[in-house]
Amino acid sequence: MTDYPHLLSPLDLGFTTLKNRVLMGSMHTGLEETKDWNRVAEFYAERARGDVALMVTGGMAPNREGGVFPGAAGLFTPEDIANHKIVTDRVHDAGGKIAMQILHAGRYAYGKDCVAPSAIKSPISPFVPTELDEAGIEKQIADIVTAARRAREAGYDGVEVMGSEGYFLNQFHVEHTNRRADRWGGSLENRQRLPVEVVRRVREAVGADFILIYRLSMIDLVPNGQTWDEAVTLARKIEAAGATIINTGIGWHEARIPTIATSVPRRAFSWVTKKLMGQVGIPIITSNRINTPEVAEDVLAEGCADMVSMARPFLADAHFVSKAASGNSALIAPCIACNQACLDHTFSMKIASCLVNPRAAHETEITLDPAATPKRIAVVGAGPAGLSASVTAASRGHAVTLFDKADTLGGQLNMARRIPGKEEFHGLVDWFAASVAAAGVETRLGVAATTADLKGFDEVIIATGVTPRDPEIPGQDGPNVLSYIDVLQNGAPVGDRVAIIGAGGIGFDVAEFLTVADSPTEDLDDWMEEWGVGDPEQVRGGLRPEGPKPDAPARKVTLLQRKAQKLGRGLGKTTGWIHRASLKMRNVEMIGGVNYERIDRDGLHVTFGEARENPSLIEADTIVLCAGQLSERRLADALQDAGTVPHVIGGADVAAELDAKRAIDQGVRLAAAL
Repeated sequence: MTDYPHLLSPLDLGFTTLKNRVLMGSMHTGLEETKDWNRVAEFYAERARGDVALMVTGGMAPNREGGVFPGAAGLFTPEDIANHKIVTDRVHDAGGKIAMQILHAGRYAYGKDCVAPSAIKSPISPFVPTELDEAGIEKQIADIVTAARRAREAGYDGVEVMGSEGYFLNQFHVEHTNRRADRWGGSLENRQRLPVEVVRRVREAVGADFILIYRLSMIDLVPNGQTWDEAVTLARKIEAAGATIINTGIGWHEARIPTIATSVPRRAFSWVTKKLMGQVGIPIITSNRINTPEVAEDVLAEGCADMVSMARPFLADAHFVSKAASGNSALIAPCIACNQACLDHTFSMKIASCLVNPRAAHETEITLDPAATPKRIAVVGAGPAGLSASVTAASRGHAVTLFDKADTLGGQLNMARRIPGKEEFHGLVDWFAASVAAAGVETRLGVAATTADLKGFDEVIIATGVTPRDPEIPGQDGPNVLSYIDVLQNGAPVGDRVAIIGAGGIGFDVAEFLTVADSPTEDLDDWMEEWGVGDPEQVRGGLRPEGPKPDAPARKVTLLQRKAQKLGRGLGKTTGWIHRASLKMRNVEMIGGVNYERIDRDGLHVTFGEARENPSLIEADTIVLCAGQLSERRLADALQDAGTVPHVIGGADVAAELDAKRAIDQGVRLAAAL
């Protein structure tokens, strides 16, 4: 008897059967653009070996003007078809099924040749699109149909037509972006004509025995978005036009409401998909912030959908489904929705990967073969770097002993998980603990390792992390001054008025911690009220007219930095705006370009600019120091002095905020090479 009877039950599509109810949703990894087709094939095949029922590729452009950026991959030539067949053959050999997403970006295309229903510039692109005429629209339809036909030639089991998230077909559907007065605009029937015509013609082109998924926006989260009746009407038309499955999309890319970041509650939008159940006769897929088999099972058991789509969880763990099916769900590496190595990489034109699993999209580069000569390895530091090195080395057959002066695993992850909105870090620490035990790593917690403790090991890995930087401010030794460690780790009492020195990631985290009494991430109703999300059946586009209504801040906080630039500039590319907006909603004052002159019982005295002008007092009961970090290298230096050359990773190697992405990557890569 499985723990997940709904999740693991097959889904009969008539002409084919899916082995379970899990879809690996589309992600743009950038792999196709590398043109290393063995690498692309191995990425998808690894997930097929993990027993996911159906995968959807990253978006493939139907033509040059529709690509998300110049040079975006697509099936334009016979050579492209042959290359994609390498991928589909590898997936089929691994027992999987794969569909190709056809993604026309419309006005979101990052290039001067972008096209759209109307010449309205997107707020996330500098280019004004060309308004298509009748011939131009016909060309786009024909190109999408051609892409679908070529996908079948390349061996794909189906296609997903992207009609949500504010992309091309979605742009025709809503008045927000469609100001046309011809047969492609104006009335609802005219605005819905293009997506329906695309699905109808694609079905004609690919035949009846081919999976055709339509990605339908359920809640736009933009002004003048669709009404719920419009969404249902389109869903019914899409079914009649020949779709096999409807996959649901949540929010446009330009929406100012987070939809997949870690601060968004789990399964935050499954209730929207549930509203569509029973309105159409074909299977419906729900998505967004579903990241454990327990959550997925509950979503299906409650009748919210027929399938669940999980994208980034398959970056975190390619074997998500097989581990759940075999009773090893505790060993599923969790997607913590941090965006740091996936979406941030994508929008920085880097290969997408995963903070938790650096092998994602690097399967051919980072191989974990059994060690030819097993060694005795000591790892000092049970933070993310040391944990990843320990688990990876032990999984290859090395005998690993892990030391840490603390009595618990996790290192500074234990501070991160105390931040409201970062509750997913609890699961990351739990997974590391389960993995350490399963890999047979010997742990020596509560032991401050010395050079004597490390004698006799074949290899020594130092992952001792960082220590807070001393900002050297007169008066910082006063009773009203705390470090971020005092606040986040030691639970030191903090006053009602707080000045935070340093506006990097830690400063923002401390501000969140001190202003939020009850985390809205833990309560969906509170989160929806905080961000102004409403029921699309009651408010157009799912936006409440009164806007966001966050709880009153728990404290008055001022966040300061020396640099005369926008605070939070160094935060994540796709999440920084969320952190800034969250603190702004809690009335956190943000001040840059300051000199810290002194601290006294009244608060923090500052001046501005190189001339140290405009002396001011930031009245505060407590001043919290978040002024950067230094590498903790004392043990590494002592070992070198004693003649042992250790491997130094994580913060002990480079102190750069609390950079778990780099730390875990270093740990895995080092252990793979030993």
